[in-house]
Amino acid sequence: MRNILAVASECAPMVKTGGLADVVGALPHALAPHGIKIRTLIPGYPAVMAQIGKAKPLFTRKDLLGHPARILAAKCHGLDLLILDAPALFARGGTPYLDESGKDWRDNDLRFAALSFAAAEIAAGAVKDWRPDVLHLHDWQAGLTPVYMQEMGATQPCVMTIHNMAFHGLTSRNRLKTLRLPATGFDIDGFEYYGHISALKAGLTMAQALTTVSPTYAQELMTPEFGMGLDGVIRARASALTGILNGIDTNLWCPQSDPAIKPFSTPAGKALNTQALRAEFGLAESEGPLAVVVSRLSDQKGLDLLLQALPALIGRGGQLALLGSGDRQLEHAWLTAAAANPQHIGVRIGYDDALSHRMFAGADAVLVPSRFEPCGLTQLYGLRYGALPVVARTGGLADTVIHANAAALATECATGITHKPDSVPALTAALTQLCTLYADQPLFQRLQGNAMTQPVGWEASAPLYAALFNRLATDAQEAP
Repeated sequence: MRNILAVASECAPMVKTGGLADVVGALPHALAPHGIKIRTLIPGYPAVMAQIGKAKPLFTRKDLLGHPARILAAKCHGLDLLILDAPALFARGGTPYLDESGKDWRDNDLRFAALSFAAAEIAAGAVKDWRPDVLHLHDWQAGLTPVYMQEMGATQPCVMTIHNMAFHGLTSRNRLKTLRLPATGFDIDGFEYYGHISALKAGLTMAQALTTVSPTYAQELMTPEFGMGLDGVIRARASALTGILNGIDTNLWCPQSDPAIKPFSTPAGKALNTQALRAEFGLAESEGPLAVVVSRLSDQKGLDLLLQALPALIGRGGQLALLGSGDRQLEHAWLTAAAANPQHIGVRIGYDDALSHRMFAGADAVLVPSRFEPCGLTQLYGLRYGALPVVARTGGLADTVIHANAAALATECATGITHKPDSVPALTAALTQLCTLYADQPLFQRLQGNAMTQPVGWEASAPLYAALFNRLATDAQEAP
């Protein structure tokens, strides 16, 4: 049995803002059958503290980067959790990263440096009778962990997983002392990035192994277009990088037993859910496909492009139901579009997990026109529920959706539609193709059936993580 400490800023179902939380919450269950036992360290946000009930204090610090803190142990939702209880840093409203006005917390650098510092202390032996064999660090919020480990003399190997290269965790070099970072690490080969501290770069340069969440994204990260200024670092560490595709919890996302929907097992069985979804969004009956978007509203997700391409769907009798929040201008633009065409466009601003299940169950298609997408889980939910993915051909979207071209249709292996990213004409053509396929219902239902049989769980990826952790732990044990 290998003991792994996962370090992350969110973990479903405890706290979630995106797919990162789903992966962090799913991996302990997926890896347990492979002899991997994961304890997950997350911050003690109010929502987390409310769920864990009575927790066991493991150690206390009067001065964790300037603030009192405790590490608590708890079992919740089947997860083995370590909670960083530091009220001055985490007992706040808003989201894990944003205040109530939607702006970044000004001390995010300190908050997540404290998470990394606590992880390093655990690696160094702060928890009695338990030390991890390997640390699994998720995104920039855990990126400083190996820096602190080195300072404390902890030698376990680290795996750094890149869920989204767009977020570096940058802060001023003036924060070196506050964050208790060694000045010797502030150079081009360490965590310095154009005169700033980069928590992500710290992890990328110091972790023994790097992973990202799809094979295509791993290749994309080595290019200036997708590397977000760190493509040179990734190319230098190419031999340490592996793309491991994300999966979803197929017990939680199961159309045959999902309590949020009218269960179904065939494409034809979706009809009651489609009817209910139209009613819920106030949409009229229509002869075209009902598409959905469940997404953050951000530039990355390409939803400004979708607004421009939408006439290709609406003009053919199609409809769209959107659930999401984020950029205020995009929220306003989508609400305006819905107000102008309420029978064909429905919009809900916010996030509602049960509603998202109902949307996938009722949808004929799910649209994911992202400019870049490390992996994406939305298209996997769509496949599972027979909502054909219409996706940009990038990252994990390219790895998980088989385009309905002539060859794929002839061999009956197509599972969706792919299109060139960042292109309104290409997205328009994809929506036109969706409507054309939908008009041939026997063909369309065969495509939905293909989608529903695709493997979208962790069966293929879990052994890859287990093998990586075992190799690193073995190498560390055999090192002189």
